[in-house]
Amino acid sequence: MSAARQRKKPGGQDSNALIARNRRAFHDYAFSDRYEAGIALQGTEIKSIRAGQASLREGYVRLVDGEAWLEGVHIPPYLEGSYYNHEPTRPRRLLLHKSELRQLEQQTGTRGYTIIPLRLYYKRGRVKVELGVGRGKRQYEKRQTLAARESQREMDRAVRSHGR
Repeated sequence: MSAARQRKKPGGQDSNALIARNRRAFHDYAFSDRYEAGIALQGTEIKSIRAGQASLREGYVRLVDGEAWLEGVHIPPYLEGSYYNHEPTRPRRLLLHKSELRQLEQQTGTRGYTIIPLRLYYKRGRVKVELGVGRGKRQYEKRQTLAARESQREMDRAVRSHGR
């Protein structure tokens, strides 16, 4: 079979296809560790996600009684759903190993660290969330990040225009 005619993956989704990204988190937090977790979803939630609707903007993770809960993530109700539709911002249980949960508890026990969802994506047909353990940036750190990004952009422009 040629490269142009590849077969579609089962489940209808590309492997590691991005669903949603939390851009604001990278502006507001400096991340030290990242974890991958599964999410316990209801039927109408997965249908709404497959329709491309999800927002991680206000999301965070809370650790309660040895379990991780994803809160504040908005998955709108499924349009073709019935009265069994889900609540848009309900807490969703995260599926992590016990050792990962212990590591997260130790890291967030440190003052100022929190767990933020960074990306929502498909992996082998299942919805996964990438979690980041981070510390909130101060205002001057945010300015330094923006200045570094802008100077890198200018250098890239100069290299591109010099090559012509």
